[in-house]
Amino acid sequence: MATKHLEKRNRLLSKYRLSIYNDSSHYEIFVIRTSGLGILISTAIIVTIIIASVTVLIAFTSLRELIPGYPDKQTSRTIVSNALKADSLEQVITRWEVHLTNIQRIMNDEVPIDFESIIGDQADSLSTSVRGAIARSREDSLLRREVQQQEQFGTLQRNSVQQVDGVLFFSPVKGIVSDGFSIAKNHFAIDIAAPLDATVFAVLDGTVVFAGWTDDTGFVIQVQHDNNLISIYKHNAKLLRKTGERVKAGTPIALVGNTGSATTGAHLHFELWHNGTAVDPAKYITF
Repeated sequence: MATKHLEKRNRLLSKYRLSIYNDSSHYEIFVIRTSGLGILISTAIIVTIIIASVTVLIAFTSLRELIPGYPDKQTSRTIVSNALKADSLEQVITRWEVHLTNIQRIMNDEVPIDFESIIGDQADSLSTSVRGAIARSREDSLLRREVQQQEQFGTLQRNSVQQVDGVLFFSPVKGIVSDGFSIAKNHFAIDIAAPLDATVFAVLDGTVVFAGWTDDTGFVIQVQHDNNLISIYKHNAKLLRKTGERVKAGTPIALVGNTGSATTGAHLHFELWHNGTAVDPAKYITF
């Protein structure tokens, strides 16, 4: 046994030489001197480099699509599209659930539930909120009280605010309001800071009347709704709908971006117009 170990040790430590000679002149062109241990180490390094190279090629090139079971670009796009459709369907179901609950509450002479105050929650919490009958938001309550007072004194006029009030809007995106509506600043919109590529939803049923690019506002999509309402969504990273398409409330229409020269970060610039007059979206939608 000791003899065998000694022979193996001698093989590893023995010196070897690999020489290449010119066949005509017998001149030595190339020579490598190494030991058995050096050959093993060199072989291990070469194998490691080959494995690493193949891994990099598969991971960062289109060769990975040749692996059985790995999704190609078309499959990936289909997965994303199906996820958006599933999310849209969930939102529509939630709207109907709230709608039916509000019908029951109105029949029982109870206060309806504010849809925007719960739309950003998960499905489980939405059902709990519906069963628990969430109270309307403070802003909506103040607006309704003001309208009721005007009706009592007969001074209510049929203007844009009165006609927009009561419309059930779908929140276009959940985020933080970074800049509010201001006529003094000529900012006829709400800026909502949201994660890049977050889904942007249509606020009402309607028809896409414009979907394209402008230098200042990047990718823009405009939707015409009933009652002469128009919603506008600017600075998107990508548009999911084309001009002329019909959309439902809660339908994904774009992805939040930072496109156009008049932007300093990922956000949605959202405008709401009625009869050619800009209205403050924050009075009717919870972001």
